[in-house]
Amino acid sequence: MRSIKSECLDRMIFVGEDSLRRAVREYVTHYHTERNHQGLGNSIIAPVPGPTKTFGRMRCRERLGGMRRYYHREAA
Repeated sequence: MRSIKSECLDRMIFVGEDSLRRAVREYVTHYHTERNHQGLGNSIIAPVPGPTKTFGRMRCRERLGGMRRYYHREAA
């Protein structure tokens, strides 16, 4: 709860329940599938299966209007 509050909810103004639900859904997706966790040896809780590359162009994806960023390698 502390992560979502300090990294998301305290930084946004919501215009209704739908915008709050959308923000929480985006943050939870980021938290579970894109964010490294120090307590887990810098691994991701539920990584999205796919090819892992050690070379190639890096791309940036943004969530929550750019507040959360995720870097990944571009697929070939």
